[in-house]
Amino acid sequence: MYRLIRKLLFRLDAEAAHELAVEQITRLQQIPLALKLIERFCAVDAPRDILGLHFRNPIGIAAGFDKNATMVPMLAALGFGFIEVGTVTLKPQPGNPRPRLFRYPDHRALINRMGFNNDGADIVAKRLWSAAARPPLFVNIGKNRDTTLEEAPDAYAQCAEKLKDHADAIVLNLSSPNTPSLRELQRPEHLEPILIAVGKGKPLLVKIAPDIDDVLLAEICDLCVRRANGMICTNTTIDRPFTATESGGLSGRPLMEKSTAVLAKVREHAGPRYPLIGVGGIFTPDDVRAKFAAGADLVQIYTSFIYEGPLLPRRLARASIPAANAMQ
Repeated sequence: MYRLIRKLLFRLDAEAAHELAVEQITRLQQIPLALKLIERFCAVDAPRDILGLHFRNPIGIAAGFDKNATMVPMLAALGFGFIEVGTVTLKPQPGNPRPRLFRYPDHRALINRMGFNNDGADIVAKRLWSAAARPPLFVNIGKNRDTTLEEAPDAYAQCAEKLKDHADAIVLNLSSPNTPSLRELQRPEHLEPILIAVGKGKPLLVKIAPDIDDVLLAEICDLCVRRANGMICTNTTIDRPFTATESGGLSGRPLMEKSTAVLAKVREHAGPRYPLIGVGGIFTPDDVRAKFAAGADLVQIYTSFIYEGPLLPRRLARASIPAANAMQ
């Protein structure tokens, strides 16, 4: 069924198709019986306890799919063990000019240059406050385009303050390639003031880019181990392993090898007990197992969810049961 739906959706511009899907999901999730039936079919128990939180299973939806926290009930019903919304900025912003999202079906990939289009922290906080019972919820935050590097610590701190009461964890997005100078914030001289400003009222994670040299990666790991509660490995890449003319961050299947290699390096630097989330290129149960083998405690998907459809989290969670139990 989803193959037919996907065929129809893929005739639309990629962002228009996403907006149509969001519209239909938000309508459907207003029907309590529909949510209960979907959850009954999709729920999978492969429990994990990490970051002081309980996860029904280790499969999460990554930031970027539900930027404005409008689909939390449906994503929960579809069986995700945790949900990350955002990226949310302190002030609303429209993002970069369209078109800004591009499919590469032959490579099972996407390129996006969205630019943190979102409704802003105040509006998203109100949505989260009204959210029904759900799995652990991470809120991914970033800086507005017009926020300077010097202003970034205060901007991140204010954004986190508005959202933290409605989140189970805060994720610092310092690694999107689509906001000018944002990746500079990964450098320790910029990152440490942000971590200090945001503080640790809730578990605090740092999402890193896959395009980091080993020296800088080691410095980031050392700082995060001291001042953050975990790391997410990784965001999209600016590399192009195939011919593509569009600028932006590449996600999907071509990112799997690179993001997993970075994850393994971070595990080596951070030690065996530091919480790590693996994301990038996961499509199959074998991909999930590869992330666990590289050091992930939890994993996230996004691009594969678009290509494979709503039953993918259930399929991956069911396949993760032996690996999850073995790592308790």
